[in-house]
Amino acid sequence: MTYDGRFVKRFMGPLAADRYRNELQVLNYLEFRGCPFVPRVVGEDFQTLTLVVTSCGVPAKGLEEDRIHALFQELESYGVRHDDPHLRNVTYRASDGRFCLIDFEYARVVSVDERIEEVIRMCSLLE
Repeated sequence: MTYDGRFVKRFMGPLAADRYRNELQVLNYLEFRGCPFVPRVVGEDFQTLTLVVTSCGVPAKGLEEDRIHALFQELESYGVRHDDPHLRNVTYRASDGRFCLIDFEYARVVSVDERIEEVIRMCSLLE
């Protein structure tokens, strides 16, 4: 965390460049879609695999599974599936009282058709 509230994330380890590129693309897509509960990219450096993003608050604690699930479902309404939907990726931003989502290195943009197909599969499983 920087003195002005930004968060600096450096990607290391296996497939660091791929994870860096993916998170950058997903966050830019979510910004384009107007998603208000994810970090905004304010700086990037491919040479060092570093992203600088706005702060989304502090780690959330004690959320019930239903609330966590609802947050990640809300994200899907913006066309992104997080693929790591756990409490460790939920923060609380006190400035507006909003729960936010972070860590998009494994997330993916999903098409409307893909979401519709998933609903159809789920409905057929319920029959």
